[in-house]
Amino acid sequence: MTQVPISELTDRMRRFRAGMDAENPSWELAAIFGRVSQYYFTGTMQDAVLLIPRNGQAVFCVRRSHERACMESQFPDIRPMKGFRDAVAAVPGTRAVIHIDTELVPVALLARFRKYFPCGEIVSLDRQLARLRAVKSPYELAIMERAGAVHRRILEEEAPSLLRKGMSEAELACDLFSLMVREGHQGVVRFGMFGVDIAVGQLGFGENSIYPTNFDGPGGCLGIGPAAPILGSRDRRLCEGDLVFVDIGFAVDGYHTDKTMVFMFGRPLPDEVIAVHRRCVEVQQQLASLIKPGATPSDIYTTVMNSLDPEFLQNFMGFGDRRANFLGHGVGLQIDDLPVIAEGFDEPLAEGMVLALEPKKGIAGIGMVGIEDTFIVTPTGGRSITGTHPGLTLVKG
Repeated sequence: MTQVPISELTDRMRRFRAGMDAENPSWELAAIFGRVSQYYFTGTMQDAVLLIPRNGQAVFCVRRSHERACMESQFPDIRPMKGFRDAVAAVPGTRAVIHIDTELVPVALLARFRKYFPCGEIVSLDRQLARLRAVKSPYELAIMERAGAVHRRILEEEAPSLLRKGMSEAELACDLFSLMVREGHQGVVRFGMFGVDIAVGQLGFGENSIYPTNFDGPGGCLGIGPAAPILGSRDRRLCEGDLVFVDIGFAVDGYHTDKTMVFMFGRPLPDEVIAVHRRCVEVQQQLASLIKPGATPSDIYTTVMNSLDPEFLQNFMGFGDRRANFLGHGVGLQIDDLPVIAEGFDEPLAEGMVLALEPKKGIAGIGMVGIEDTFIVTPTGGRSITGTHPGLTLVKG
C-alpha cells in the first residue's frame, strides 16, 4: 500500500491555509466533500467530510470506512461519524460563511449538512482547490513521471501490436484496458467535469473519431450506443487504410497523464493528410516552447491561434461546429485540472504545473489527426513525460 507522506499532507494544508488567508481574510470554515480533494489533503478516499476551521486543526470525519481511512492515511485527526450531527463536535461554533466545493455537492447533501452546520452564506471553494493542486510537488511529479513512462511505452510500442484486421473498436478498447491495468494503471480516469463517463478514453476507426460527443474535447467517439456513448463501437471493424485514433489517460497512485496516438492501418494515408498531422506536431512543439513560468495561458492561446492560417483553422480542434476552445489543459489528480491554455485564463503559469497539449484537426472522410502529450512546465519550456513520438505510425495489416 502506498501512503502519501505526512510531510506532503502537512505542506498541502499549510499552503491551503495561506491561500485562504490571502484571498479570503475573514474565512471561518472550509468543508470539503469531493473525494479527489479529500485524497489530496488526507491520502484516502472515503464517504466523509473534511472540516478545516480557520482557528483550529482540520478534522476528517468519516462515515465509511473509518477503519480503512486509518489504515491508509497519515492524516493526524480522523474521526468516525454516523452523520453530520456527529461532526459538529469536531469543530464547534457558529459561522456566518462556510466555504464548500460547490461544483460537486448535491443540493440535498448540502441541505443535510446545513441542518447541523447553519450559516448565512455558502461560498465556493472550487477555484482555490484547483489552483492549489495545479502546482505539483516533487513527490507528485515523480509519480506522474512513472505514469508517463508506462503510458508512452503502451501507446508507442505495445498498442500497434493490438491492431488486427476485423477487430471492433470495443475489442480494441478492452484489449487496451487489460494491458493498461497489467502495466500499473489504477483502473479509473477521473474528470472534474460534471456527469462525464469515460471507460478507457476516446478511440475510433476512421470517421468515428470525429463523431459528435458530449465530451468537451476535439476528438470524437461513436461508442456502444446512445445509452453508453463510450468505449467504442461493437460494429465498426478495422479495415485496411483506416486511421486509428486513440486518446487515453493513464493513472498511477491517483495521478494521471494524457496522451493521444494515431495510427495508419495497412497502408499510408494520403500525403495531404500526413502533412496536416505534421503541422499539428509542429503546433505542439510551439506550445511546449511557450509554457514557461510567468507565461499567461490566454496569451499563449492567442499567439498560437494567430499563427495558424485560415485553411488550417477549419476543423482545427474538432470538426464542423464541434470545436474545443482550448489547446491544452492541466493534468493531475483529474484529467481536466487547471491551468487551461484558452481565452480567459490569465493567471501566469508556474514551474511544476503539468499540462496536456493536444493540437488536433478533423478531416472529412479520414478522421481525427493530431497529437497529445503531457508536459511539465520548466524554465526552458515544457518537458514531455509521455514521449516525443510524432505519431501517425504505419501498422502492418
